[in-house]
Amino acid sequence: MVLLHVLFEHAAGYALFAVREVEEIGLLLPQVEESILTLGKFHNMVKLVAFSPFRSAQSALENMNAVSEGVLHEDLRLLLDTALPPKRKKVVLGVGDAKMGAAVLEELGVQCQTGGVVAELMRGIRLHFPALVRGLTAQSAAKAQLGLGHSYSRAKVKFNVHRVDNMIIQSISLLDQLDKDINTFSMRVREWYGYHFPELIKIVPENSMYCRVAKFIGNRRELSEESLEGLEEIVMDSAKAQAILEASRSSMGMDISPLDLINIESFSRRVISLSEYRKGLQEYLRSKMSQVAPSLSALIGEVVGARLISHAGSLTNLAKYPASTVQILGAEKALFRALKTRGNTPKYGLIFHSTFIGRAAAKNKGRISRYLANKCTIASRIDCFSEVPTSVFGDKLREQVEERLAFYETGEPPRKNLEVMKEAVVEANEVVAEVKRRQEKKEKKRKKREKRRLEALAAAAEEGAENSVMETEENDVGAKKKKKKKQQQQPEESEVEAEPEENGVEEEEEEEPLPKKKRKITVEAEQEEEEEKKKKKKKKKKAAARDSEED
Repeated sequence: MVLLHVLFEHAAGYALFAVREVEEIGLLLPQVEESILTLGKFHNMVKLVAFSPFRSAQSALENMNAVSEGVLHEDLRLLLDTALPPKRKKVVLGVGDAKMGAAVLEELGVQCQTGGVVAELMRGIRLHFPALVRGLTAQSAAKAQLGLGHSYSRAKVKFNVHRVDNMIIQSISLLDQLDKDINTFSMRVREWYGYHFPELIKIVPENSMYCRVAKFIGNRRELSEESLEGLEEIVMDSAKAQAILEASRSSMGMDISPLDLINIESFSRRVISLSEYRKGLQEYLRSKMSQVAPSLSALIGEVVGARLISHAGSLTNLAKYPASTVQILGAEKALFRALKTRGNTPKYGLIFHSTFIGRAAAKNKGRISRYLANKCTIASRIDCFSEVPTSVFGDKLREQVEERLAFYETGEPPRKNLEVMKEAVVEANEVVAEVKRRQEKKEKKRKKREKRRLEALAAAAEEGAENSVMETEENDVGAKKKKKKKQQQQPEESEVEAEPEENGVEEEEEEEPLPKKKRKITVEAEQEEEEEKKKKKKKKKKAAARDSEED
């Protein structure tokens, strides 16, 4: 009889369940599938054989990475070796992933099964897992799942900040959208301002320049010889500026109100700012492409290379594509239409925008597009998998395409690919060595700065400690002096207060010194008595003086 075991991977650990004697056909019945939802009935179907919890979060992450890649981890191997019955021929292990089943079969020689009954049993195990494992609560299981999910996502999303192709995809999408929007808005400005100055459209055909000129002129009747210099700065041509001035004098356009002119100027200003932002975005795209895919951008240009990356989804996806796919990337509709109608398939897609295909003759366009797609695939793979990206390979590949173009035109044989790649490898090694040398210098400088900063912090801490020690010593010395003074004052006061009795025979024992508060009170009372006596004496003198005057 075949024994069915089910391996379940959870965030808390691996669990191995044994399925009791149940017919596989009966498990697939709807009534039995519903019984999986109740814990009591499901207990009669499966039994926990072994549970191996993960030692730490790092161990859980390593095991999950191994499971996702279809690799048998050492912890899982140990669990299966110890928990499965010794007679492996009669054992069938149910797993959720076919890759993991193949790895278990190869490493341990255990037959594996996926789908069907195993999927239904895993559904029930997943639903009742905290109740099936002793000591595991639903709350702790949820915490383990959340922590492992965050760590797994962080590990998958780790990347080099300077080599992010997502920013290139967003930049080229925004650049294409800006081109469409600027074109639409410029046509609106042309139509709007054309009512007032229709002749300007033929003189200034370029969109952004037309918006600048329209904003500068405003009302054409106010245009004079004085504004000719400003027009020359915008148009960059004195003859064209003179033509605009002459056309404004004899224009057939209608008059326009100041309010309409204000609206046209404000809209023109917006279009000008959008075109300036587009220039900045293009520079940003060029810098990002030089960091992420320098070989591809050197071969085919920054814009076309960015469009290829965007269409493929990422640089890694583009590197995985064969040259035949890269050749027609962007022409999918034409390809499927040709396959449906049994017509000619397209020769090129997005790579048509490169300069090489435009320079080739009509009969050689298909050849050069195939050759260029081949070189683009090589460049994308070099950019994707090289540690230090350089543009050396891109420049060499570009030279090869140029030589192939010359071969099609003149018949001059190009250099062999092996020779070119050898030269490129030598130059690339030199460039990489130089880059690493610079990085090491930067790292040394950074370490020196960090060391100086730590030394400064340590010195400041030592100074603070010394100052605190000095302050405490000074406070102790001051406290000792105060104590000595108090001790000296106490015997003097006791000697003054201790006097013999009037008869001189018996001397009273020395009185204990009074506390400070009582001393103050007694002193104040004596002073008040003296003042009262002085007042009485003065009154008596005054009364005696009055009596003498009356006499």
